Amino acid sequence: MSASVVPEPFADGPDLPDRSPEYLAYADRVWHGTAGLEDHLTGVWSGERLIRLREEVGFCPGFANSVVFDTGDGLVLVDSGDVLSAPQRHTAVRNFSAARVAAVVLTHGHVDHVGGIGPFDAEEHRPEVVAHEAVAARFDRYRRTDGYNSWINRKQFGVPWLDWPTEYRYPDSSYRTRRTLRQGRLTFELVHARGETDDHTYVWVPELKVLCTGDLFIWNTPNAGNPQKAQRYPEEWAAALRAMADLGAEVLLPGHGVPIVGAGRVREALTDTAVLLQTLCDRTRELMNQGLRLDEVVRGVRVPESLLARPYLRPAYDEPEFVVRNLWRLWGGWYDQNPAHLKPAPEAEVAVEFAVAAGGAHVLAARAAELLADGRPRLAAHLAETAALAAPGDKEVARVRAEVYAHRAGIETSTMARGIFAWAAAESSAVVEGTDVATELARTPQGAERAAGRVGVGLADDPAGAGAADAADAVGAGGRDGDAAP
Repeated sequence: MSASVVPEPFADGPDLPDRSPEYLAYADRVWHGTAGLEDHLTGVWSGERLIRLREEVGFCPGFANSVVFDTGDGLVLVDSGDVLSAPQRHTAVRNFSAARVAAVVLTHGHVDHVGGIGPFDAEEHRPEVVAHEAVAARFDRYRRTDGYNSWINRKQFGVPWLDWPTEYRYPDSSYRTRRTLRQGRLTFELVHARGETDDHTYVWVPELKVLCTGDLFIWNTPNAGNPQKAQRYPEEWAAALRAMADLGAEVLLPGHGVPIVGAGRVREALTDTAVLLQTLCDRTRELMNQGLRLDEVVRGVRVPESLLARPYLRPAYDEPEFVVRNLWRLWGGWYDQNPAHLKPAPEAEVAVEFAVAAGGAHVLAARAAELLADGRPRLAAHLAETAALAAPGDKEVARVRAEVYAHRAGIETSTMARGIFAWAAAESSAVVEGTDVATELARTPQGAERAAGRVGVGLADDPAGAGAADAADAVGAGGRDGDAAP
């Protein structure tokens, strides 16, 4: 860890404990894979005092991070966090400096990065909010699709009461490709890059050699394939990572997860992430060009296990298989080249016919249970789902479906898969027990925490990344039905 970024004690300020040295030591352990991200993401390191990285730089750790720069002529914030943490973040910023907030730069329009501006708007000097020009269009779309976004985020995070917001603080000014923002003694180079979103900005402060990546880097396999969200752009994302790696940054401040300190580490993390994405892009394109179906492409793409073993590339939020599917959508559209799927019959009608052919929904469910016991959960899910569609109110069928998806949720590495499978299990458990999804989600301690609103990006049970090797086989899995990987 570079001596130039070891924090100095506050020269003056509130009588609050300065945990900056301890936090940076924790971040170093995360880099080495001997500590996980859970403490960071769940607020253990959050508080009414920022982590001081340099005299001019304060870092607010949490579910989504914020950064404060003291320019000598006002403060510049990069991202504002979510609405629930807004009061605490505002207090922390004010304990860092009483100077006016001149500007808030939004790295993108996701709600966990834009919801904390309100307390600063209420001050005497209302800050200028700066973002890419597509952020406003994102807010417009969110307002039109708030019901859909409520449902998919309930499933993704296991929070049945979650309601998507409909009110947003729109930017005061925007840019298209690049913008230089000069404030006091600091320069903020804003660069647009399509990656997780179409409205992303990374921020480079050359005087300090500090890089704010937003969600272009989040200490996980890049969120480039989220199955329930809008289009991602993995190849442009890889190009942006390479461009950031060439800046010579000494400190990387991510949208989620801990800072990376040291030019060598920063370059390594950005370059490795770019290689992972580019590998997925190149291999997917190669197989698509051979005229293969989507199913064959998904099974044929592999990524180096050594990359997924990196502490900052574990597939604990998104995962490579989903990135491949997203690339197919980006380059090839929604048709998977299975003719039966072009203009299909209703799913329930198909399920009834399969059940009739098999001898009834109970036969399908029983076979699903056998496949699950035989270590073939992917195939078991197909049969359990078909049985449930054919007999939606049958408690025995629902019991098997709940068992299959609960098992799948328990062995998956990514938040995406765990959330969807856990929700499906809860749906069927509710049929069996005569309750509802919310009740069933809260039956386990982990489910109760999630249902209460404790959500996280890429929390996993193996902080050293022990599951990464198995996840590498999720794309290109062999075996009888693709169940060689969870």
